[in-house]
Amino acid sequence: MQAIPADRSTVETVASGLRTPSAIPAPAHAGLRGMHQLIQLRWIAVGGQLLTIVVVYAGLRIALPLGWMLGTLAALALFNLCSQFVWWRSGRVSEGALLAALLVDVGSLAFQLHLGGGIANPFMFLFLLQVALATVLLRPPGNWIVAAATALSVAVLIAVPSPTRIEVDLSKGLADLYVQGLLICFVLIAALLVVFITRIGRILRERDARLAELRQRAAEEEHIVRMGLLASGAAHELGTPLSTLSVILGDWQHLPSMSSEAEIYHDLVEMQAQVARCKSIVTNILLAAGETRGEAPVQTTLHAFLDELAEQWRTLSNPADFRYARRVAPNPWIVADAGLRQMVFNVLDNALEASPQRVELDVSGGGDDLVIEVRDAGPGFEADVLARLGTPYNSTKGRAGGGLGLFLSVNVARTLGGRLAVRNLPQGGAAVTVTLPLAAIEIDAGAHPDDDIGEGRDDDR
Repeated sequence: MQAIPADRSTVETVASGLRTPSAIPAPAHAGLRGMHQLIQLRWIAVGGQLLTIVVVYAGLRIALPLGWMLGTLAALALFNLCSQFVWWRSGRVSEGALLAALLVDVGSLAFQLHLGGGIANPFMFLFLLQVALATVLLRPPGNWIVAAATALSVAVLIAVPSPTRIEVDLSKGLADLYVQGLLICFVLIAALLVVFITRIGRILRERDARLAELRQRAAEEEHIVRMGLLASGAAHELGTPLSTLSVILGDWQHLPSMSSEAEIYHDLVEMQAQVARCKSIVTNILLAAGETRGEAPVQTTLHAFLDELAEQWRTLSNPADFRYARRVAPNPWIVADAGLRQMVFNVLDNALEASPQRVELDVSGGGDDLVIEVRDAGPGFEADVLARLGTPYNSTKGRAGGGLGLFLSVNVARTLGGRLAVRNLPQGGAAVTVTLPLAAIEIDAGAHPDDDIGEGRDDDR
C-alpha cells in the first residue's frame, strides 16, 4: 500500500465526509402537508361560495351585494393561488403560517356571511370547521386564537346589521329556506370533517412515527457513545500492559535457553504476533473514537485499501476457504478509515463464525456507490433476527451481551451515508451487503490514480 501522510486539509475533508448523516427517506413535514390540505379546502370553499351566490341570486331571487361578494371571493382565490405557488415550493411551514392562513379563512367567511344575511345565514356554522382544523393543525395558543377569532366574528355578525335581509320561519320546516340551508351546511361540514380530518390525522400519525424513529435513533447513538467511551478507556488501560508483554517476550526470544528450543521459540513468536494483533486492535479502537496513538493518518487508493483489508483479515483469521473478488472500476485516493475497516472485519468475523468452511468477500462498484458483500455457507439468519436488524444485543448466538457486531456495522454504514442489508441465500447461507457512496470516503472526486484502474482482482485460496 502506498502510504502518504495526509495533510490537515485532507483529514478535515475526510472527517467532514464521515460525519455526513445518512439520507433516510422521511415523510413530508406535517406542517407543509397540513398547508396543502388547507389550500385544497380553500379551493372547495371558493367553488362552494360561487355556486351558492349564483343559486341564491339567480334561483331564489334574493338581492345580494354581488360586487362586494364576488370581490371578496376573487381576493380569496388570489390569496389561495399565491399560497399554492409559495408553499408548493417550500420545504417547511411554521405554525405561524398555518395560523395566518386559518385567520384569513375565518375573516373571509365572516365578511361573506355579513354580506349574505349575517346571523340569519345558515352557513354561519362553517366557523366550527375552522375551529376543528385549528385544533388538529395547531398547538396552544394558536388553536385558541382561531377559536377566539370565530367567536368574535359571530359577535360582530350579531352586532352589525347585514345589507341582505333573510326571512326565517322555522314553523315551515324543510319548506323554509333557512332550514334547507342548515341541512346543507350540516351535510357539508360532516363530509369535509370526515375527509380532511382523516387526512390530517394520517399526517400526524406519520409525524409521530417519524418522531419515534428519531427518538430510537437518538437512543441508539447514545448507546454507541457510551460504548465508545468505554472502549476508548479500556484501550488506554490496555496499552501499558501490552507494551510490557511485548518487551518481555522480545527479551525472552533472545535468551539462549529459549531460542534453542524450537517449540518454545515458535510459541514465543506466536505470542508476539498475538500481542501485536491486540495492539493493532487497540489502535483501531482509539482511531474509531477519534484518538490516535501517535500514527499519522495514511492516504491510499481504494484498490490498495480493499486488497490490504482482505489480506490482513486472511492473515489474522486464517480461514479454511476465503474467496475475495474486487470488481471496482474507480480508484480514488482515500484516507484509510479504521471505522470502515473494523466494520468489514466485524461482518467477516460473523461470517467465519457461522461458516468456518467458506467465507466470500465480493467488492463491486462502477458508479457512485461502493458495494461490499460478505457471503457464508452457514445456517443463515432467523426471521426475528432479520426483523430486528440494527438493534443492539440482537444476537444469533444466544450469548449474553452479544449481538453488537451487526449493530455497530449498521451504524458505521449509516454514518458514512450508506446502508447495510442482510438476506438469506436460496442455496443456503447468508449475505450481508454494505452499500456506501464513494463520495463519503474519497478525498478528491477528481483524483484517480492511474495504477490499477479498471482492473479487478479475484483471489480464491
